[in-house]
Order: sequence, then structure tokens, then C-alpha cells
Amino acid sequence: MTIDTGFYTLKTFEGYCFDEIRLPTGLSVADLKDATFISEKKNLILYGNVGTGKTHLATAIGIEACSQGKVVRFFRTAALVNQLSDAQKKGELNQLLTKLSKAELLICDEWGYVPLDRDGSKLLFQVISDCYEQRSVIITTNLEFSKWVNIFYDEQMTATMIDRLVHHSYLLLFDGQSYRIKNSLMKNYA
Repeated sequence: MTIDTGFYTLKTFEGYCFDEIRLPTGLSVADLKDATFISEKKNLILYGNVGTGKTHLATAIGIEACSQGKVVRFFRTAALVNQLSDAQKKGELNQLLTKLSKAELLICDEWGYVPLDRDGSKLLFQVISDCYEQRSVIITTNLEFSKWVNIFYDEQMTATMIDRLVHHSYLLLFDGQSYRIKNSLMKNYA
């Protein structure tokens, strides 16, 4: 299996612990491991504290989808916006949007970590709008919906984006403590 999708690291479900994730009714761990929501064109919003396994889970689902022959694209959200902006400046936006439209699963990691300029916000809105009811999206974020306007600046656009994302979405809540902090070598210096 060749994976050329944009993943920064390859992570699987092996050893992944679901104990501190609250799953919504209608979605099971087996559904996540089988990536069944993709064929239904549903979305996942992975919300919770930093370091709680959101990116790992999104990547593992993406890797599973690739193994099923699905087309997956993984981006850190700021990097996606930068690519969109660069493509627009070069007159190549339509080609990039066409490439993105071929993905059955679009993963936007670190949603809201970096505020976007107005043009970048509009470009990301276009991508999310194009995905609506056409392909699945996974978003990892530690920002609650009410704070998304601080990233996108435009209240109406933000409300419309949230509306389209949540219409066919499952919200997974990550309540635990940072895995990296729990397993830090520095904790031995107390």
C-alpha cells in the first residue's frame, strides 16, 4: 500500500486507547476502526484538550481508509490554507480544488491553532462548502464552536461553515490529560 496523502507520521489503531474519548450515540469504536462513516459521507469533529490523541485517531482512520482503497488527503489546516492561497496567486486554484474534490476523506488537523486572514478564511470556506454532502471531513480542534469566529473573523461565514460541518457530523469529545505530559521524561525531575 502506497500512502501519499500528506500524513506527517503514520499512526494506526495498534495500541490506541479509546478510554478517555466520549463517543456519540450511533457511533462505535468498530465504526471508527472500519471508517464506515466515509461511505455515508458523514464527518467527524474531534474536540478536546491538547495531546489527547485527536491527531493520532484522525491519522489511524485515514490510514485505514487508504488500506480500503479510498482517496484521503491530510493537512494541517494552516498548511492547507497556505496551499490554497499560493495556488490562487499562481492562477492554479481550480487545479488544487479539483485535486481536493477527488478525496473521499479530507482531514484538517489543528483547526483553529492559527488565525487565518480573510482571504484564507474564504478559501477554506470554499473547500468545506465543496465537501458538504459530497465527501467526509475530519477536523481536529481544541476550540469550541463559539470561538471559531476568532479564526475566521466573519460571523456569517463562520455560522454557515459550522452549519454545514455539523449537519452530518459526529462530535467526539477527548476529555483526558495530555498523553505527552503523562509520558514525559521530565516528570522524573519533581
